[in-house]
Amino acid sequence: MAVDVLCEVSNCTYWDEGNKCAADRIYVVSHTGKEAEDQHETDCKTFQPEQH
Repeated sequence: MAVDVLCEVSNCTYWDEGNKCAADRIYVVSHTGKEAEDQHETDCKTFQPEQH
């Protein structure tokens, strides 16, 4: 498993300094079923907007 998960979405609850994801688990899904051709066909379901 990856030690560092990088993320540039700074308004996510799990975003941490250095563009690191601090979530315990990462859930990525495909728009096209079980396989994707490129990153544009995927989404991070772990994303949660920061609460202000």
